[in-house]
Amino acid sequence: MPFAYEKHFDEYVVAALFDSADEPVAALGDGRVVFPDADATFEAHPNGGILSAAIHPSGVGIVTGGDDGRVVWTTKESGPVELFAAKGAWFDALAVSDAALLIAAAAGKKVHVYDAQKKTAVIFEHTSSLSDITFDAKGRKLYAATYNGVAVWFSRIAQQKPTLLKWAGSHTKIAISPDDKFVMTAMQENALHGWRISDAKDMRMGGYPAKIKSMGFFAKGKLLATSGANGAVVWPFLKANGPMGEEASEISAEESTMVSVVAGAPEETLLAAGLEDGRVWLAELQSTGIDWIRREKGAPITALAIANEANRLIFGDEDGNLWVFEAS
Repeated sequence: MPFAYEKHFDEYVVAALFDSADEPVAALGDGRVVFPDADATFEAHPNGGILSAAIHPSGVGIVTGGDDGRVVWTTKESGPVELFAAKGAWFDALAVSDAALLIAAAAGKKVHVYDAQKKTAVIFEHTSSLSDITFDAKGRKLYAATYNGVAVWFSRIAQQKPTLLKWAGSHTKIAISPDDKFVMTAMQENALHGWRISDAKDMRMGGYPAKIKSMGFFAKGKLLATSGANGAVVWPFLKANGPMGEEASEISAEESTMVSVVAGAPEETLLAAGLEDGRVWLAELQSTGIDWIRREKGAPITALAIANEANRLIFGDEDGNLWVFEAS
């Protein structure tokens, strides 16, 4: 995957993503949104910083949540447009549902679920602060990681009580398998936890040397990758019981550094990892080789994504450097 280009913004890269047309887009800590292919930059949050980002459910442009109490949709053509706002809110977690055209933004104990078609929102309130949120495949349900477990809501119903998936402790990240059979959370105490959704049977996966700050399903949902170790940790979801009774694989472990962020190709067994020492590798897990995309050391990699067609890679670091790579 030869080098395409790099850009420098001198600001923490919060998110680096690809939209549905595989156009790269990045969100910066100072409130800017960048479309690097077009060399276009917008002040999406001119009075604050960006805390969270996701591709808009239409597949066009990026939705960002800020410490200015605003959720903003920015496209290359139209620039930034405010979708909704809440005074004093810090929107530090976002989730979108392409299927239902919904955008969920979490701040404190509340989740705002915004209908991108009707331009209306419902608000779900929790007893504890939220760390992360995700929708199921059809957008019917919203899963919220919080203290002592996961709250499960029907996405469009205003007055309801959530179902609870309980496990003591603080749950900091969340991911749901594309077939809606398993929901997984990262724990504050260097562990992964999960539930089989059909019967709420839970599973514990410990042994991580550090906190898991990045996780995601890839390879058609058959694999889950996480950070939190010297290499990328990959759990198999090949059987009816998912990872229960299975061993994880650790890819390209190096004692001198830790993996800071992981990203897999949605349809393929292609996994990328960004390291705390600034390097980035790409691995095809059905073969044996690791391709070093960036060998030079530098600031920790903070954001990373593989294009839907698995032919491009985008990543950024703490110092505001952004790179785009393309397959030959």
